[in-house]
Amino acid sequence: MSSSPKLDPSLRDTIIAKPDAILDDQDLMHALVAANERAMGGNIVDLRGIAMERLEARLDRLEDTHRSVIAAAYENLAGTNQVHRAILRMLDPMEFEHFLQDLGGEVAEILRVDAITLVLESVQNDNDPSVQRLGDVLSVAEPGFIDSYLTYGRGTPSRQVTLRQLQQASGQVYGNRADWIRSEACLKLDFGNGRLPGMLAMGAEDPHQFTPQQGTDLLAFFASVFERSMRHWLS
Repeated sequence: MSSSPKLDPSLRDTIIAKPDAILDDQDLMHALVAANERAMGGNIVDLRGIAMERLEARLDRLEDTHRSVIAAAYENLAGTNQVHRAILRMLDPMEFEHFLQDLGGEVAEILRVDAITLVLESVQNDNDPSVQRLGDVLSVAEPGFIDSYLTYGRGTPSRQVTLRQLQQASGQVYGNRADWIRSEACLKLDFGNGRLPGMLAMGAEDPHQFTPQQGTDLLAFFASVFERSMRHWLS
């Protein structure tokens, strides 16, 4: 090894004083490894270089995974905050009519959905003036409608939370808003023994806002709280 330095003395002193700066710079390290390979010649297999390349690839994958986990954590936290805010707002009204009006107004805005409809099964029709007045957020359907709607009439057991994309939304559920609803979250509601079930339908214009691949824990929690609120009003 030659003892005569080929670098500028000040640059050489800087590198010796701060070697970590070289190790932390990927471009410099790639240049050094490439120079080392050229010095060894093309007939020599550099196992150390291969190992370094594999470690770098693993490090890149770990960094990508780390970023994905952090992004998912922030998204989950934001979703949790949304649901908590919506629940607090839902508990404010002192009258049932105001409760429903808020559901289609501020609660929908907090949850960032374009439409919310509460579907109640009943043996009576929906000609009651109060039902007509709340037509944008309240829909009355015949017994059995909700299970048929959630399963597309297949008669299979329905889940508490159903997320899906739509080609054509139901006019009975969304009224005149059905033309532009392209995805929905349907929360099946149990109001207790002796009462017919209900459903809270959240519709979105974005076809990717609700898809079957998404988690349902937060919406299931929201449905449980909503059920308890409705039992209070129905009693």
